[in-house]
Amino acid sequence: MGAAAGLGPVFEESREPMLVIEPASDRIRDANAAAAEMLGFPRAALRAMSASALHPDQVPALIVFTQAVQAKGRWWTQALTPRHGAGRALNLEYAASLLSGDPPRLLVTLSDLDERRRRLIDHEAEAHMRAGLPEWQRMERIFRDIERENRLILRAAGEGIYGVNADGVTTFINPAAERMLGWAASDLVGRDMHATVHHTHPDGAHYPHRDCPIYAAFRDGAVHQVDSEVFWRKDGTAFPVEYTSTPIRDRGRLLGAVIVFRDISQRREADERLRRALAEVDSLRERLELENAYLKEEIRLESHHQGIIGRSPAIEATLRQIDLVAGTDATVLVTGESGTGKELIARAIHEASRRRERPLIRVNCAAVPRELFESEFFGHARGAFTGALRDRVGRFELADGGTLFLDEVGEIPLDLQGKLLRVLQERSFERVGEERTRAVDIRLIAATNRDLRAEVRRGRFREDLYFRLNVFPIGAVPLRERPEDIPLIAQHCLAGAARRLNIPEPRLTEGDVRRLQRYAWPGNVRELENVIERAAILGARGRLRFDLPEADAPEAGAAPGSAPAAAPPNEAERRARDRAEIVAALKLAGGKVFGPGGAAEILGLKPTTLASRIRAHGIERP
Repeated sequence: MGAAAGLGPVFEESREPMLVIEPASDRIRDANAAAAEMLGFPRAALRAMSASALHPDQVPALIVFTQAVQAKGRWWTQALTPRHGAGRALNLEYAASLLSGDPPRLLVTLSDLDERRRRLIDHEAEAHMRAGLPEWQRMERIFRDIERENRLILRAAGEGIYGVNADGVTTFINPAAERMLGWAASDLVGRDMHATVHHTHPDGAHYPHRDCPIYAAFRDGAVHQVDSEVFWRKDGTAFPVEYTSTPIRDRGRLLGAVIVFRDISQRREADERLRRALAEVDSLRERLELENAYLKEEIRLESHHQGIIGRSPAIEATLRQIDLVAGTDATVLVTGESGTGKELIARAIHEASRRRERPLIRVNCAAVPRELFESEFFGHARGAFTGALRDRVGRFELADGGTLFLDEVGEIPLDLQGKLLRVLQERSFERVGEERTRAVDIRLIAATNRDLRAEVRRGRFREDLYFRLNVFPIGAVPLRERPEDIPLIAQHCLAGAARRLNIPEPRLTEGDVRRLQRYAWPGNVRELENVIERAAILGARGRLRFDLPEADAPEAGAAPGSAPAAAPPNEAERRARDRAEIVAALKLAGGKVFGPGGAAEILGLKPTTLASRIRAHGIERP
């Protein structure tokens, strides 16, 4: 090392322990062999060590000392107690001088104060032996003073301190230990310490003598440090402790151990408060992240759907119903065929309610796997099941203060409907794997394209859940029953398609409108959007090219522009039509489900929803 080379043999071969410290970088730049022996570390370890690491819990005193040396050129102190490699504190005197060079370095000489005191005592004893009886008497006083000083140190110490001999019998105990344990020294001295205060684990299980780290110290001669056990007071209560058991040796023979312990109850409580606070912060952060994700999704949807469009009597009636119910917290059941805008109605109710500042949380009930139903809706605690690596906030908790929209509520399996009903009735729930009950304040809106009353009669939907949902029903009118709205919706869809495709907005002619109004629109507004976008893609020179089957001409006497009356499809017909639409979309997309041009985009569905329906219908991709 550079410091050693500069100081030469005097530094290397000196019997005085020496260190070279660089205060600016807090590094020990070199240490001679005598210092390594005194401090109990290899020289290489000392050279790699920071000065503050050698003096744990004494950084302020170390800074004061190094600054004094730099200011005065030389300084000494007895306030620093470096930590020996074996873990004990050393009682040393530091004498330092400032070395030349940049950055500044200090040459520190270490002196063992205990050894100096022993040498002084030995020197005085030898002198007094020659001086006669008066000097022996003075020596006796010195020993008494040392013993008195040791007793004062034990009494003043804030930590509990006691000693045991090689049989585990208590030999002394200081006042701090008496206060913490509730025992008087006279009660404990001469007794088996482990059997008195350390006999039981924190859970109440017996603690055998052979497993006690305190006793192990005078068996294996090693220092034992423990921070996860308890001591038992005289009144039978326990308190958490951390302690160090250090062996006592005399001429190589293990005589017992000294135990220094402290009560860490307050620290444990502070740690637990911090853990709970951090868990709450994590929960709030996750909730905020999820709310932001939902907000982004709502912004995306809002940019695609500019509200409920139309001037037909049916739409006017729906808007009046929205105005009536939005100001209340009543549960709303939105019914109607697929693609009629049930989610738009739910969104309009939420935006007109007092809850509009909180999120509208949408759950596609058809896309939630059966085994994840409770976790998705109510959340779970960390470790509740395999893969639950952290706490998870459920949709109910996420919607607290806002609106929970259960889309396709008729798809919830019958055996899980009871769990949903209980939460809707009590407005409280427990996360999976957690006993704490959480209350929620939500407004519920459900939507379905099924006839829930018929599902109740068939035994596929709980009647009590149906009545809980059907407080204020709103029907989403199919497009074929309001053909007068088709021009407005088509023009709106055309503007959006042109914007997305980055093309000039094509012109929607009167002939185009009549052709659109003649079609029955089994897929409703969603189908109309897809047809418009496809026509814009296929069109040329500003003209639209519609790929629609021609409808039969209206019968004589029928009102112009009115759609032919048709009986509503039954369940089998609805499923067959849904299957045919999916198969056609998959063919058009070449089997692609996700991404631009995929079947999900063509049908206006989320990819996960379409994947679920493909599995439900047993459709194989082309």
